[in-house]
Amino acid sequence: MRRVMVSVVVVMLASFGVASAAPAGKVTILCSPNPPWCDAVKAEFPKATGIALEFLRLSSGEALARLRAERQNPSFDVWFGGTGDPHVVANEDGLTEIYRPRAWDDLRPELREAVAGKYIPLYAGILGWAINERLLKEKGLPVPRTWLELADPKYKGLIAHPNPNTSGTGYTLIATLVQIYGEQEAFELLKRIHRNIAEYTRSGPAPALLAGRGEVAIGITFVHDALDHVLKGFPIVYGAPRDGTGYEIGGLSLIKATPNRVNAIAFIEWALTPAAQVLNAERGESYQIPSNTKTPVPRIIPRFQDFKVIKYDFLKYGRAAVRDGLVQKWTREISTLPK
Repeated sequence: MRRVMVSVVVVMLASFGVASAAPAGKVTILCSPNPPWCDAVKAEFPKATGIALEFLRLSSGEALARLRAERQNPSFDVWFGGTGDPHVVANEDGLTEIYRPRAWDDLRPELREAVAGKYIPLYAGILGWAINERLLKEKGLPVPRTWLELADPKYKGLIAHPNPNTSGTGYTLIATLVQIYGEQEAFELLKRIHRNIAEYTRSGPAPALLAGRGEVAIGITFVHDALDHVLKGFPIVYGAPRDGTGYEIGGLSLIKATPNRVNAIAFIEWALTPAAQVLNAERGESYQIPSNTKTPVPRIIPRFQDFKVIKYDFLKYGRAAVRDGLVQKWTREISTLPK
């Protein structure tokens, strides 16, 4: 009863403007976007609520593994950001619980429908690549236009690809290719692309940085991560393949059995406000499409209409059996192959 009453008080206070009156204390966040965005959240949430915030930054795959390892004694209250597939897995595994925020009806309906209540949509981003055109020109190579072209031997040693064991971006690539080509053909393509890989990175944004530095010519990443490096002055452009590409719906999830449920909910409510959602582009060096329709979207943010985006099946490819099976198959059949 006490927990219910406290939750009611928090919601009432929040309705007058998130909570300079919210309860004091601390909330601990598992944070999967770019570190600057996590830093901005850590700085601004206490100002808005009076609640201290700590976070650990882990890529989506690593975050899911951490939650699974801590199932009996979770050390986090909220999972903030990261690709949606592992958020679905976490929900199906009983690691997170469904919570419907006050801003639910303000969230983009296409994102709400795609995740079917498994988690709260926080943002959306399109899978693509960062291209170092200067390096390709030096080597007399054309800019690739399709996923199939990445398998051409002329790009040997010129591609960076996130490892799906640690990176949600890496898994999104696998699931995207399977949905475009079918599983058998997709894995044959991944085997051929493997021969051209210079490095499998732990995180999704890392390939864009490698392309920016000229260590590779093509970095498979989300286009908003590539844009971040374009804006920092790196000699790259971003794009997505013409044969279709997938996308992410970044997640926001309440950790099940958290002892800080009241503060966790206060954080979730705040994170969905326009004031919080503009932090990604203004200070977080992240340029995803915000989920709240009331949040201004800067012109520089890549839009869905600019790319050939597939109808990504988040529920199917977010199932634990499907996701774990595809990652294990990639690890077993592709990562061990010689280059």
